Amino acid sequence: MTRLFRRIGSILALTLALAAAMPPAAAAPQPQGQAAPEAKVNINTASAEELTALPGIGPSYAQRIVEHREKNGPFKRLEDLLNVRGIGDKTFERIRDRITVGK
Repeated sequence: MTRLFRRIGSILALTLALAAAMPPAAAAPQPQGQAAPEAKVNINTASAEELTALPGIGPSYAQRIVEHREKNGPFKRLEDLLNVRGIGDKTFERIRDRITVGK
């Protein structure tokens, strides 16, 4: 019985040592092409490449956002993004908390 407790204790100590040596998940690097969750993308200044970091925004939609901004001027409200062809309610709701129009 004592041998069993020692073996369990050794396994437990090894597991704790390995867990302490691992970096926390929050410190893991972000996959390339994705903005950090707390980083907001300014839709008035972001390039098409930067806009593709938003969920559901691929190169085509990003280019449309840039072209709309160049043709019509800066977005005044977040909801103005709905005026871009192809950006609907679902896409807007998915990115709403990740975008800004600046000051």
